[in-house]
Amino acid sequence: MQIVHLSDLHFSEAYFVPEIAESMLQSINQLDPDIVVITGDLTENGFSAEYDGVKKFIDRIACKDKVLVPGNHDSKNAGYIHFEDLFENRFSNRNLGGVTVVGVDSSQPDIDEGHLGRENYGWIKEAFSGQNFKIFALHHHLVPIPLSGRENSVLVDAGDVLDLLNRCKVNLVLCGHCHIPHVWNLNNMLVVNAGTFCSSKTRGKTTQCFNLIQAENENSDNNNWKVRVSRVFPQGKMELITKTVM
Repeated sequence: MQIVHLSDLHFSEAYFVPEIAESMLQSINQLDPDIVVITGDLTENGFSAEYDGVKKFIDRIACKDKVLVPGNHDSKNAGYIHFEDLFENRFSNRNLGGVTVVGVDSSQPDIDEGHLGRENYGWIKEAFSGQNFKIFALHHHLVPIPLSGRENSVLVDAGDVLDLLNRCKVNLVLCGHCHIPHVWNLNNMLVVNAGTFCSSKTRGKTTQCFNLIQAENENSDNNNWKVRVSRVFPQGKMELITKTVM
């Protein structure tokens, strides 16, 4: 099973870099992933024209199973309305073969900070009640990321959400937001942050990239998974970041 995780396209005249976007698109389509997860900030300002442009780009990703959640930039200027029109639900629960993907909207209109809320904990727990490989996707990062300076944009209720996901035995958490790629292994749960996919809004010496997660069930009797996380850069260069059995 191959999962492509990308984030923070920031489609706009100011920040979207078309040549990098095209290179990354070709890399994804060559990989032929089973699932593509996009964790928000599709647009810069949440404007209708930006949504129309990014929708056309995302439609060119040759994968029928895509899971998208909005980011804080997508919810600016009531942009979440356009997200719902073009991509349907801001919250989703999908079973794709032996994989359960739960996507949540952690954004609030015109506020940079993320918040999930106790009202969502119940259905998330229910969604993860089975024995599938479990993926949780949101925009805001749950754990502080190196090189991000004074940490003030972790999800407001990150502690409660991490506890919930740990109790649900979630395998993989996919985040974006701060444009710095990183991986944490917490209680045998991989928390994978993505850098910016194709915008000029890079930090420090980081560059545009997306994540490739390869998961293989080693033994169907005890549901052990061998997981590899790689980072893919423009022009297709790939770097293995971590591999583990969970």
